[in-house]
Amino acid sequence: MAHQDQGRGRSECSHAYDLHKALRWLTVGASLCGMVFRPDCTWTPQTLAYAALLWAWSDEKTLTERFTNSRKIIINRYGKQQEPAGSYQAFMKMLCKWTEPLRQALATAFRQRMIETMAAVWMVGKWLVFAVDGSRVDVPRTRGNEERYSPKSKLSREAQKRRRQHRRKRRRRALQAARERKANVPQIWLTMLWHVGSGLPWDWRTGPSDSSERGHFQEMLGSVPVGSLLTADAGFVGYDLWKTVLDGGHQLLIRVGSNVKLLRKLGYARERDGLVYLWPDRAAKKRLPPLVLRLAVVTSTERRPIYLVTSVMSREALSDAQMAAVYRKRWGIEVYYRHCKQTFERRKLRSQNPDNAMVELHWALLGMWAMGLHSHSRLVAQGVSPERISFAGIWRAYRRPMREYKSPPDPGDRMKDLIDRAIIDPYERKNKTSRDYSRKKQEQATGAPILRRATRAQVQRAAQVKREQKKGLTA
Repeated sequence: MAHQDQGRGRSECSHAYDLHKALRWLTVGASLCGMVFRPDCTWTPQTLAYAALLWAWSDEKTLTERFTNSRKIIINRYGKQQEPAGSYQAFMKMLCKWTEPLRQALATAFRQRMIETMAAVWMVGKWLVFAVDGSRVDVPRTRGNEERYSPKSKLSREAQKRRRQHRRKRRRRALQAARERKANVPQIWLTMLWHVGSGLPWDWRTGPSDSSERGHFQEMLGSVPVGSLLTADAGFVGYDLWKTVLDGGHQLLIRVGSNVKLLRKLGYARERDGLVYLWPDRAAKKRLPPLVLRLAVVTSTERRPIYLVTSVMSREALSDAQMAAVYRKRWGIEVYYRHCKQTFERRKLRSQNPDNAMVELHWALLGMWAMGLHSHSRLVAQGVSPERISFAGIWRAYRRPMREYKSPPDPGDRMKDLIDRAIIDPYERKNKTSRDYSRKKQEQATGAPILRRATRAQVQRAAQVKREQKKGLTA
């Protein structure tokens, strides 16, 4: 029996053991029993989920090599008797069919883990805060990806009609076609709901590059705990959207600009400092009530004014300074997108098939979420703030064991040790904006919202709507 104990000891001291332990911790609570595969299928829901997460974590150059590496780790832990199929095409067919059920099951388990392990950073002040924002991810320019993910607008059809009418001007037509082809790059639109306190995702939606991020936002509201504070930039505005958020039992904190018209002195609510209303003419004609909001003007880091509106009317519950602090923390979702595209190397996906590209993106996001959840829960318990956790260090803490999965880790190089060292040092770097390399063009300021005093007709209509609301409540 001595040789068996020795073999078991080597197994528990391998990098593969640490990876398997992390995967088991992540999937505890994930309801996979309802997924039934064919009797002759060599995959199980558990091994498929494990392989997909390892596939997302891998740093191999091609998707096939990533699958090969993840499959070897699965075989190392489960042995030849549970050896899954070795075909990458079969693996992708399984993921195309089962990604959505697996994503729902893992997301539910991950959220529960966040609630259990992130108590120290769960709230931002008195509020449970979520940020929402959208971004685009490039995909290879194949016919299938272009048909699925390129924007389809009337402008492109009109341009095609003009090109047919000017057949003799071949040079001009060719240049115009090149411009349109460059503009219609196939991209997947990603809208993410992000938990501000922990710095981890909560939910997301995907679609073609011309998808509506506001529509995605409304679809995700059902996953948000009631009473949460939702913050977003100036792109998430509109009466219908804000009313949906408020009717769902949530509060909002939105940056507004010149694309928003606000009213004051409407008389619908008791007047106080900063009280404004959002009540477009379309809503007023439908006898819908105005949205009562509070406007605050804060200063950005560039010393420019930022205009924020919130549905929280009490300054004791949310002061102007707290509004500014919460909105600054919203910038973390932009940093998370940068990690996804730059550090995690998902700026452009590799799948040439549109279905596979969507699967690749979903598992990349699940892989990032899993790494962040597993590492943050350990570091936050040690008193480390999420802002000080290095995503690049976390990335290395998982990918190094994958490359050396057969080998026993050196002293101090186990996964938990690598995670403990993935902390940004407190040293303050000097300003490097003067370096002469190309930088991304900064967005223009959104300007101030259009603030007007309500007319007499608007005041009278608001009073009538208020009376109708009271009658409806007492009926």
